[in-house]
Amino acid sequence: MWKRKKDRRRVDPAPLELCDLCARTFPEDEAVSGYVPDSSCAHPRRQWFDGLRPVTACSEEHFGVIREEYRLRPFVPEELWAAKVNRALTTGRPVLTLEELGRRTGLHEPELRRAIAWHNERLRHAGANGAGANGIDGGTSTV
Repeated sequence: MWKRKKDRRRVDPAPLELCDLCARTFPEDEAVSGYVPDSSCAHPRRQWFDGLRPVTACSEEHFGVIREEYRLRPFVPEELWAAKVNRALTTGRPVLTLEELGRRTGLHEPELRRAIAWHNERLRHAGANGAGANGIDGGTSTV
């Protein structure tokens, strides 16, 4: 019969991270991490992180490259608002009115309409390229 020696303990492998630039895996304690501005990013639970994307890199050099890439990317308010609308529509109870959507997102009606228009225009452009999808408001351009 096989017995495990009492003095042997199971050793769990150290947690690993993945570099967002080169995809190299490395020990968690060597990670260089922070946030970069990104208008496409709405945090699933913490609204104060909206517009900030968490980034992990294997070195300061790679973190700097990632930060520069995001610095050069335009920050589009409508994109951030669309991400907030999407979060509100895909979590919690259903949203029935623009007023309720405004309360859930912290946006005013003109911002909501601009976000929906921005999102639907992106979908129309994607659809023209063969992607095809429905808009935030079910495929129509108005709410």
